[in-house]
Order: sequence, then structure tokens, then C-alpha cells
Amino acid sequence: VQLVESGGGLVQAGGSLRLSCAASGMTFSITGMGWYRQAPGKQRELVATITGSGGSTNYADSVAGRFTISRDNAKNTMYLQMNSLEYEDTAVYYCNAFFPGGWPSADSWGQGTQVTVSS
Repeated sequence: VQLVESGGGLVQAGGSLRLSCAASGMTFSITGMGWYRQAPGKQRELVATITGSGGSTNYADSVAGRFTISRDNAKNTMYLQMNSLEYEDTAVYYCNAFFPGGWPSADSWGQGTQVTVSS
């Protein structure tokens, strides 16, 4: 499995970014996926999830109403549209499979993409 995140950058508070996740080596269309993030000095947390079909999504309370997760199974790609960004959204963002009640293995993570929000 290979996961490649892109689209991060430096943005002012209130701005927007769109992250992409290109996946290979998995049957993408049947795999539930998630966006995760890790801020400096904090544990990695789950931000948003989407089912294999894209028909159901869920969000952490901290991003609900501001972030939108989506996927294009024809392109084996997942997206995270981030609007109204806040300083607290500053983190490295990762994509990975989502397992209800579980956590992706340590060796399955990509390099992530840095999102920095200036206040």
C-alpha cells in the first residue's frame, strides 16, 4: 500500500486549502478511508472518514462544518476541502484506511502534508 498526500501549505486564518491523497496497492473503492492529523506535541487524531462508496462521512467536532471529505474512486484519490481554517488546524495531515474501533498499522503511513495556519 502506498499513500501520497499533497496540497498542504501556509495559509492565513480564515483561508482554505484542498488536500489530496493518492492511494495505490489497495482495492480503493471498497476501503473506508480517513484523514488524520498530528499537531506538534500532540497525538495523531482522526479528523474525517468516508465509506468506500463515498455515501457516508463523519467528522470530528473540531472540524465539522468547515471541512469536507470526498473521494473519486475512478482516480483512487481522496480529498479534504478545508475552509475557515483556524490556527489550531496547524498540523501534518495524513490519509489512511479507516477501521472502526481500530487504527492503521505503524508502517502504513505516508509522509503526510504540512498545513500551517497563521493567526
